[in-house]
Parts: sequence; C-alpha cells; structure tokens
Amino acid sequence: MPSQKSITQPAAALAPKRERGRQRVAAILDAGAAVFAEKGFDAATMTEIAARADTAIGSLYRFFPTKEVLADALLTRHWERLRAALDDIEARAAQLSPDQIADALIEMMQGRLPERDAVLAFVESRSDRANLRSKLRGDMRRRIAAILTAASQRLPQANAETKAIVLLHMLKLVSQIPQEKASVRTALLQETREAIRRQVASSLLGVRSA
Repeated sequence: MPSQKSITQPAAALAPKRERGRQRVAAILDAGAAVFAEKGFDAATMTEIAARADTAIGSLYRFFPTKEVLADALLTRHWERLRAALDDIEARAAQLSPDQIADALIEMMQGRLPERDAVLAFVESRSDRANLRSKLRGDMRRRIAAILTAASQRLPQANAETKAIVLLHMLKLVSQIPQEKASVRTALLQETREAIRRQVASSLLGVRSA
C-alpha cells in the first residue's frame, strides 16, 4: 500500500543530467509551445506533443508526468528568458539612446511571441489565472521601471513605475497587431514602434541632462 506521502506528493518534471537529455527536453518544450499556441491548452494532447517533438511518448512522460507539469516548465522557461532579456537591457540602458531602449524592448517582445501565445493559453486554463497574470504583469512592470531608472538615475522611482505601466500596455500592442498582409503589418508595426519610441523619450526627457 503506498504511503500518504507518495499519494500527496505532486508530479514534477525530471531534470535531465546529460546533454542529450537536455536537448530532448528543449525539443519537447518547443513542441509543447507550438501545440498549445495552435490548439489551446485543453485541446492539446501529450501524444501530439510527442509526435511534434519526434520523441517517444514514454520519453515525454518520463520527463513530464502530466500536461500540467510540462506547461509549468514552459511557463518557467518563458519567464526566465523574459527576465534575462529585460536584465540585459537594464545593464545596457545607461549607454543606450531612448530609441535604442524602445527598440530593444520591442525586439524582446517579438522574440518571445510564439512562446508567449502558448504560455497565455496555459495561464487562461488555470483557476488562479487572475493572480498569476497580476504577478507576471507586476514583475515585468518593475523590470521596465528598473530599465528607465538605469537609463537615468535622476528619474524618481514613483515616476518610473507610472511610466512603466504605460510602456507595458504599449508593448502589448506588438503582440496584438492583426495578421494582415505583410505591407500592412509592417506599417502597423512601424507606427507602434514610433509610438513606443516617443513614450520612452518622453519618460527620459530632461531627466538625463538635468
């Protein structure tokens, strides 16, 4: 008879110890992101994910015992990459122009788009989605504020946090540009880029040179 501890212990992802295992896990996560983005979390199946990753279903379950565990790992990877990208911009912010800061933030958003769609599909399936969304937004907002204060240490923290809220909403537009024909999409992205550049410049206007 299994112990109470084994009954209540939640399933967890298995961390691979060898490079081959790490590559397989990365492929599974990439496949999971693609399937979640295409079909939504609830409709996606582990069989589809295994096929997309070109790996045996048994191998998939060895690393990720449930679809929820796989999605949690994908969320963790997505957020770690996002944080790393934001930290990199913060580290360079003092040497960047306002336009360069805006462009770096836009490129960061564009680079995370495919995985972001998958993560959102998973988040929306959770009963604690409101709290999770609030936590993710709050963390990102604080990091954008840190970028602004790194760009100009004269910018008051309260002002930086307010401006970060505006910037975060504007950056979301990058992921919401409709799938129009290429020329239209390019024009819409350029308009969005210019608006974000103006916002960053406005946030730092007169502060760097004060």
